Amino acid sequence: MELAAVCDLRPEAAERVASPWGASVYGDYLAMFRDAGLNAVIINTPHALHLEMVLAAADHGLHVLVEKPMATTVADCDRMIQACREAGVSLVIGQIQHFLPEKLAAEDVLASGELGRVLMIRDYRTTDYRPGTRPDWFFSETMAGGGALMNIGGHCLDRSIWFGGAPVESVSASTIKRFGVPVETDGAIALTLKNGVHVSISVVSDAAQRLDEILVVCESGTLSCSPHHGTLVRSDGVTRTVWEPQPEDIQEGFFLQLQDFVTVLDGGAPKVGVEHARHIVEVVLASYEAAGSGHAVALLDSAKQLSAGLALTDVG
Repeated sequence: MELAAVCDLRPEAAERVASPWGASVYGDYLAMFRDAGLNAVIINTPHALHLEMVLAAADHGLHVLVEKPMATTVADCDRMIQACREAGVSLVIGQIQHFLPEKLAAEDVLASGELGRVLMIRDYRTTDYRPGTRPDWFFSETMAGGGALMNIGGHCLDRSIWFGGAPVESVSASTIKRFGVPVETDGAIALTLKNGVHVSISVVSDAAQRLDEILVVCESGTLSCSPHHGTLVRSDGVTRTVWEPQPEDIQEGFFLQLQDFVTVLDGGAPKVGVEHARHIVEVVLASYEAAGSGHAVALLDSAKQLSAGLALTDVG
């Protein structure tokens, strides 16, 4: 695989990425899609721009890896899926949690069955949504699709649904706006999965300690997973470490994600399907609805909903 071109509105940013590889630099992504001789494209832009760029890539016959969240509305997710299906190109969503070494170690433990069935999950992650701590577009509901829950909470939902083993059946939530910004800075989500697993997620801005932990409670023990302390298993009063953090873990995760994309380009299946990525967007938006109404929101069967959304063009 070869890096052929880089596009950014800031020429100096594109040049920094392109120059070590001798890649071309563009300021217009449509010109790059048209003229750079590409086979595939990675879209890593503000959330609301994903739709138009994925549609354009599909129109140019390009396979696509687009960063999470997939889009800012479920309807936009469906349009992206449909466009890529009709164009015969692959669509892969960059759900990085599925490739981080400590999460892969946790996946192996859960898959082994040694802890029995998953019963409950608690996910807690800190972030920072104070003005000036991130680019301005993150504070625009239109461009970002929301605040801390859409951005950081999306990671928590991704891994909690993955480890929990089933889609979401119902969601309750609350959100807080602090620091004078127009999007939520903190939030809590309570989920019931379709297999009965209960999940609680908390995202807190500017906390006293930086934490990022998912705790999985199973029939025969618990599993704690964090990029800071690794992956630990406790059973019958004994704790063992199955993964110790390494300096290259994050880089390794992005390498594995890119390797997965190459596997898809070679005709394989992605580790994370578009249905899962779409469901995360669906759950975040349901969380906003639940927080606004003060009542739990029930979700339709995601697979049936996706099928219904694509039915008009799938028939015949």
